[in-house]
Amino acid sequence: MAGTLYLCATPIGNLDDMTFRVLETLRGVDLIAAEDTRNSIKLLNHFDIHTEMTSYHEYNKYDKAVYLIEKMQQGLNVALITDAGTPAISDPGEVLVAECQKAGITVTSLPGPAACITALTLSGLSTRRFCFEGFLPSSDDKKARKRILEDLKDESRTIIVYEAPHHLKAVLDDLNEALGDRRITICRELTKKFEEARPTTIAEAISFYKDNEPRGEYVLVIEGKSLEEQEEEKRQSWQEMSIAEHMKYYEEQGISHKDAMKKVAADRGVGKREIYQALLDTEV
Repeated sequence: MAGTLYLCATPIGNLDDMTFRVLETLRGVDLIAAEDTRNSIKLLNHFDIHTEMTSYHEYNKYDKAVYLIEKMQQGLNVALITDAGTPAISDPGEVLVAECQKAGITVTSLPGPAACITALTLSGLSTRRFCFEGFLPSSDDKKARKRILEDLKDESRTIIVYEAPHHLKAVLDDLNEALGDRRITICRELTKKFEEARPTTIAEAISFYKDNEPRGEYVLVIEGKSLEEQEEEKRQSWQEMSIAEHMKYYEEQGISHKDAMKKVAADRGVGKREIYQALLDTEV
């Protein structure tokens, strides 16, 4: 009988956030696959866990996945942990999960700390709809970075981004250029002694970090574009057309003159009578 892969969430700062279920699992599995064994040994020692460890990280994620799956096919149970947080979120663990599914290996996830969710709940921004971007492409890969930022430009959901301290200033500049000045909550040192959630704007944050050197790992929670703002931008784009051109746009799609007037009025945020009068004035 094949073994199971356990995705074990570990603390992102405060060791008291370790769950009893994860502790029991780490003690009970045959092998722990860790992102950095040198880092994880400190965690295991703290909780007096002596299970055998092996490395599983970005640079061996494909070859090591084959090895781990072979072990599980032999009946061994494996726990996957990262340096902090939930495995497979912005993490090579996603590759192992996908390969386990292909191989028919059972995968289960043990819930626990996740920096993205912790930051979102602290942000004061909308939590009803959100998207997680993880780390943006490196500034060295300008094409990929620009494409992602362009995609986010019209995103109406709250946006969550991870960033390292030495890249924070650059990413704030890029966000300001791509998205404009938005509300943002900048979170750092989550669950630790000096935890901080700073509600501000992108422009104010750029100004603040000119005089304050970023320290710690950051989670940026960014306000999405409001639906009102999107509608206003649509109306503004229609204004670049004359009303006659706007009417022609719809009528060429086979829409009747009367229905085209309704659509033009709705697009421009005015009454149908105003469109009717404008067309009359054009004909005079």
